[in-house]
Amino acid sequence: MPTARLGKTAELIRFETLPLVRRGWSGDAEAITAIFWAARSRMSYLPALHTFEQTRWWVANIMAPQSELWVAEMRGVPVGFAALQGDWLNHLYLDPAHQGQGIGEALLAKAKYRRRELRLHVFEQNTGARAFYARHGFTVVGGGSDNEEGLPDLEMRWRR
Repeated sequence: MPTARLGKTAELIRFETLPLVRRGWSGDAEAITAIFWAARSRMSYLPALHTFEQTRWWVANIMAPQSELWVAEMRGVPVGFAALQGDWLNHLYLDPAHQGQGIGEALLAKAKYRRRELRLHVFEQNTGARAFYARHGFTVVGGGSDNEEGLPDLEMRWRR
C-alpha cells in the first residue's frame, strides 16, 4: 500500500470515520460474546437456545479457536467481528448500536481480501442481512441447512 494511502487510512481510523479491523484472538472472546448476544437478541424470530454463559463458553472454546477471527474496533472498543473457516463466512455480527456505519462493510472487505470465494448461510427472515450480502456481490445458491435453530435459511456465495 503506498505511503500516502496508508497515511490517509490511518487518519480516517483515528478520526473514527473508518473502523480498525484487526486479527482477533482468544482474548477477544468476552467482547465477541457480547456482540454476538446483542446482535442475535435483536432477531425476534430466533429461539432462545442457550444462555449467555453457554454462549461465552462456545465462543471461547469452540468458535474462536477454530476460526480465523477479525475484530472491528471504534475508539479501541470491539464493535463487530467476522469468523472464517475455510471458504465459509460463519459469522459476521455487529453491535446493534454501530450498524449503518460501514463496520460490516469493512469486516466483509477483509474477509473478501482473505479469500477468493466465500459462502455463508443466512436466515430467510433476516432480510437486512440478505440485502447487505446481495449489495456486496453474494448470490443465493441454495438453502435448507440443518441449523440448530430449525429455521429456513439460504446459502449465498461470492466469488472474486
